[in-house]
Amino acid sequence: MAQEIERKFLVVSEAWRDRATHSTRLCDGLIAASGGRKVRVRIYDDRATLTVKGARQGLARDEFEYPIPLAEAQEMLARHCEGMVVEKTRYYVPEGGVIFEIDTYHGILEGVVIAEAELTHPDDPVPRPDWLGPEITGQEQYRKINMLKARLKA
Repeated sequence: MAQEIERKFLVVSEAWRDRATHSTRLCDGLIAASGGRKVRVRIYDDRATLTVKGARQGLARDEFEYPIPLAEAQEMLARHCEGMVVEKTRYYVPEGGVIFEIDTYHGILEGVVIAEAELTHPDDPVPRPDWLGPEITGQEQYRKINMLKARLKA
């Protein structure tokens, strides 16, 4: 079974930027969510995926990702995400045996910068470089949907 095990952190400085090996532009849209489960469509530069995620159990959750035609992903974003679409650039930063994925958001979430460490086991150690801030894993206010709703209200 496919599983995602990740920890999330705020980023407190730009010191990671010179360590980034590459980046990609992403556009995410939430199609459906219920009981901690969700279905998301994502465009990565010139390819697209549809992802089904199960409810989180500790640091882990089931995750199934399928490639879909780019044109269909664009249509889903436009017609089925009810304006809940985020754009970001993802940078890949190796640090202490872990590849951090650092998301810098654009548009309505401009200014939000979050680092994710994907792990193979929940007990895997995560390096703590000086640019890595407080851990936010599991904190509801940092879920994309909640950050979007908060910004839309402001």
